[in-house]
Amino acid sequence: MKRILGVIFLLLNVYVSAQHQDKVDFIHAEIFIEPIPDEKRIIGTVIYEFQILADVDAVFLDARDLQFSKVLLDGKPIGYTNNGKTISIRNEFKNKKNYELNIQYSCEPKQTVYFLGWADFIEGNEQIWTQGQGKYTSHWLPSFDDMTEKVEFDLNINANNGHEVIANGILTNKNEDKKKTTWSFDMQKPMSSYLLAFVIGDYNKQELISDSGIPITNYFYPEDSLKVEPTYRYTKEIFDFLEKKIGVAYPWQNYKQVPVRDFLYAGMENTGTTIFSDQYVIDSTAFVDKNYVNVNAHELAHQWFGNLVTEKDGEHHWLHEGFATYYAYLAEREVFGDDHFYWKLYKTAQQLQEISERGEGQSLLDPKASSLTFYEKGAWALVILRELVGNGAFKTGIKNYLKKYEFKNVTVTNFINEMEFASSLNLSDFKKNWLESTSFPINVAIEELSQESTSIAVFLKLEAEMKSAQSEDIDYLKYWNQSNSIHLKTRMLEKYRSALPFEVQDKAFQSDTVPVRRSLLSQKGLNDILPKEQLVSLLSDRSYITKEMALFNLWQYYPEDRFTYLEMTKGIIGLPNKNIGMLWLILAILTENYKESDTQNYLEELNSYTGSEYSFEVRQNAFFYLKEAITFNEESLINLILATNHHAWQFKKFARNLVDELLEDPNYYLKIQKLAQELKDDDLRYIHTKLKN
Repeated sequence: MKRILGVIFLLLNVYVSAQHQDKVDFIHAEIFIEPIPDEKRIIGTVIYEFQILADVDAVFLDARDLQFSKVLLDGKPIGYTNNGKTISIRNEFKNKKNYELNIQYSCEPKQTVYFLGWADFIEGNEQIWTQGQGKYTSHWLPSFDDMTEKVEFDLNINANNGHEVIANGILTNKNEDKKKTTWSFDMQKPMSSYLLAFVIGDYNKQELISDSGIPITNYFYPEDSLKVEPTYRYTKEIFDFLEKKIGVAYPWQNYKQVPVRDFLYAGMENTGTTIFSDQYVIDSTAFVDKNYVNVNAHELAHQWFGNLVTEKDGEHHWLHEGFATYYAYLAEREVFGDDHFYWKLYKTAQQLQEISERGEGQSLLDPKASSLTFYEKGAWALVILRELVGNGAFKTGIKNYLKKYEFKNVTVTNFINEMEFASSLNLSDFKKNWLESTSFPINVAIEELSQESTSIAVFLKLEAEMKSAQSEDIDYLKYWNQSNSIHLKTRMLEKYRSALPFEVQDKAFQSDTVPVRRSLLSQKGLNDILPKEQLVSLLSDRSYITKEMALFNLWQYYPEDRFTYLEMTKGIIGLPNKNIGMLWLILAILTENYKESDTQNYLEELNSYTGSEYSFEVRQNAFFYLKEAITFNEESLINLILATNHHAWQFKKFARNLVDELLEDPNYYLKIQKLAQELKDDDLRYIHTKLKN
């Protein structure tokens, strides 16, 4: 009998979980959470107000591995079932009646909430942050994996004193006691629960106001006050531009941007609260190498395209990523000019053509399409659509689409219908060629670029001549001088550098533009192209990547002067991944007779950068140099083993591949096998699959 009841219980759970709750409207959620950092645990309560639209006998919420201590319906205990994925409440819910559901719970999230820096001895680097992209907020809150359920969420967070707490909405209250403070945030409009977010950490803030009066708050680590301007450069300009270009007022109360360590992506567009990787926190020199402008604009554009109007399901994901990419490119065009915009489109067109020619192209309506398809092909589709319907109709269609479906869910058909209405055009051919087709219409793209960009037209003429003439017969200097475009010149250097005559190489060096000189440095045999003194001068260039490349080339080509080059660059850290500082360490270690008394200190410093207190970008650089040039000590091997379980997939993949490679060496195999005996089982999930019993 127990078995039969168990089967019935399971089937009821599956039934309740599978049905769409189109007869239940969750209106408001009041959330109270208290993170317990030392245990990587959350204690929480959520009170949902919901309305029944037709008689139903159950409601459910997604709840991944949550434990429940109390469930109340309208203030009274109610029975529930918890299958580890959902919580289901069975009751005779009556049409047109409102209910209140109070759930008290706790959890140890396996994903979505990340606790960093709490186990080390470094003061001030503690962080807690969320990443619920797609449908994962249910790992820390009973909520809705289905994006079509939109709720007004208010969040109350009880955190240790001394930390800043940032979340969606406006901070309405801070209730502080001796050890902890409760921060209360209010939202006024509904959103999908995957966009709910919070960050806890040590931050200061920069406050701006948009032209339309929206408060913009940019957070930064206290030690990074000099990096605020270059990191958030053009933020207000981007905000004001997008509001005007889209034609619909920013839909939320305020806007915040928060950098965090070891973020899974470049950024995430949580409603009114973008979280992004602190690898974009840079100084002015780094701005030319790696800046936040595109990510800044992309995540802000999502506040309309994704947050205000949200896809119904993955088949309509273009309505998020293609639109955010397109409007981010327009914002970059506003900041950096037409040439930047069209060459960026040219680069993505080349990438899309390559995958199309390999037979790997994808439809924009394919829910499993790649990021390249959703982002870049999606942006291209909007470029062509705007050209097809005209600027006026395009902007009208966008405005009508956003206003008609604000705070609702949408399909591609909804958008196309609005564009057809605004333009009085039948867009079936556009939909067939740009949305449904797996191939990329490269000829249409190239024609568009040729008409709009003089510098691209020049480059295409050069490419055409390359196909019909001998390389030595081509007047490269003529093409070089036809345009002042930085992008044309860097493209010529990257693609045809071995064929370019000395006059062109010299002009590249004499250029006052960093990207042009940097492209020149990527060449092999650089010592035959640039005189030594010119190469040395690049150690003072306004680019950390140029400095890094110049240092390596000088060290390689002129061994007799290695001491000089090391002294000239000592103490330069470079980008947030310590690109110059790390290279300097490895070159100092490998340089014979260079400060031999300090060599051991350099080795220890390099090995220390593999530790979890550093960002995974820094750790990855350190692991790379240790593998390529020196050896791993016990500390760095343990750190590598621990990295195989890192939450950031790209770093975890790197670490696992490196472990696989090391295990092929019998000496490393024995070392790793011995170290594994000293670690916890949770740290050895991957290693156990590789070590022989």
